Amino acid sequence: CANGAAYRTAPDTLYELGAEIVPLAVSPDGFNINENCGAVHPQIMAAAVVAHGADAGICLDGDADRLIMADEAGTIIDGDQILGCLALAMQERGTLAKNAVVGTVMTNRGLETRLGKAGIDLHRVAVGDRYILEKMRQDGLNLGGEPSGHMLMTDFARSGDGLLTALQMLTLLKTSGKKASKLFNSFSPNPQRLENLRGINPAILQDQKLQSDLANIEANLNGKGRVLVRPSGTEALVRVMVEAESEALLTEAMDALILRITAEA
Repeated sequence: CANGAAYRTAPDTLYELGAEIVPLAVSPDGFNINENCGAVHPQIMAAAVVAHGADAGICLDGDADRLIMADEAGTIIDGDQILGCLALAMQERGTLAKNAVVGTVMTNRGLETRLGKAGIDLHRVAVGDRYILEKMRQDGLNLGGEPSGHMLMTDFARSGDGLLTALQMLTLLKTSGKKASKLFNSFSPNPQRLENLRGINPAILQDQKLQSDLANIEANLNGKGRVLVRPSGTEALVRVMVEAESEALLTEAMDALILRITAEA
């Protein structure tokens, strides 16, 4: 529980609902919040799931608005997988508003492909749950989330609540009768890589020739990947993200992007 806000609420709630629990990071001292634990560092939780033979594991962050999970094999389930699992379940129940969800520019392309096959639209917005909520309100949608584990389910609450999301996921696990590894891994993610190019003035991204060259690099992926190049809002660096259907395509595009951007700098 990240030695944070839900250090008592989460274990007590799960216990009262009949779960056998192994609590981790539930001894806050005012300084150890998120310290090598919780949604920021889920590997310890994932290892404990395997060690104790648990059906699943949950990780909240310090203020308990994010959720990262693990299946029974210790595979970490990020926010994209959680969003996919919830979207498909809600569609099956007929409760997914307008057959659409909201993600961000960082949402894995593999999720978009999986949802598309199910007839669910994925709307992308800037990173941040406030942008997700804004889009949900504009379009009358009731589900959105981002890879970091922020989930918004406006049928239940107007802000992110990691424990609430965990209860929804555990309910699906209980009622489905499936193993978490089967249920929670809702799609096959595309390889994704993020590089931070430091010491580069983000203003160079306004250059029209550079923008055209970057667009051509993405076009060379032939619909088998996508590129995101954006300035940092706080540092003198440029963030470059590439997703592709294969590592080879990803590496080729990333190398070309870095070479072109650094040449401009």
